[in-house]
Amino acid sequence: MRVLICEDSVLLREGLVRLLAHSGHQVVADLPEASGLMDFLETASAGEFPQICILDVRLPPTYTDEGIRAALELRKKYPDLPVLVLSQYVEERYASELISTQSSAIGYLLKDRVADVSEFIASLEQIAGGGTILDQEVVAQLLTRRNHDDRMQNLTDRERTVLAALAEGKSNQAIAALLFLSEASVEKYITSIFQKLGLEADGTGNRRVLAALAHIETLGTNRTDRTGS
Repeated sequence: MRVLICEDSVLLREGLVRLLAHSGHQVVADLPEASGLMDFLETASAGEFPQICILDVRLPPTYTDEGIRAALELRKKYPDLPVLVLSQYVEERYASELISTQSSAIGYLLKDRVADVSEFIASLEQIAGGGTILDQEVVAQLLTRRNHDDRMQNLTDRERTVLAALAEGKSNQAIAALLFLSEASVEKYITSIFQKLGLEADGTGNRRVLAALAHIETLGTNRTDRTGS
């Protein structure tokens, strides 16, 4: 798998390069800032073009939102290019912006997750394969933030737990093992969740979760706009 890294921390950037190389992946570029990102992609040959991009949320020169803006630009210009955003801590607004693209092959993880090498590589490969991985802390904050929404209030505690696990990229089998349920029970919970959220089940769990979270976020945003609060 060809990987492009955009990370200002020399220590983390070099660590990622070594980790990926050790895992059999090729780092085609490791950039300290987002300014050269588009230039690289526009001039890269077929053998150099990345199969996934890893970006830090905060990059030079202002260390505010350069990374997330670069990620959003990537989603517009290269919608099929998988993107993984890394953040030091949960930044809800940035996570919501990324999720609102409503596309697959996307991830938002806290940097702490890199410490678990096998889990990080598995997440990276899942995103590159078209999956969606959202850090459990991001999921928890987004769902808690939208608790006031009528549709979210219709979910039982168990259904919220299943929805959060789905958003983390867990399979039905993994959720069943985590919650000590049968896979059939998990499927029933998932069907119920999307019925209550008013979303059609389309058979693609990651897309459904993205749609659900984006839908919840949109409902909350629209409600805020209407009330002016």
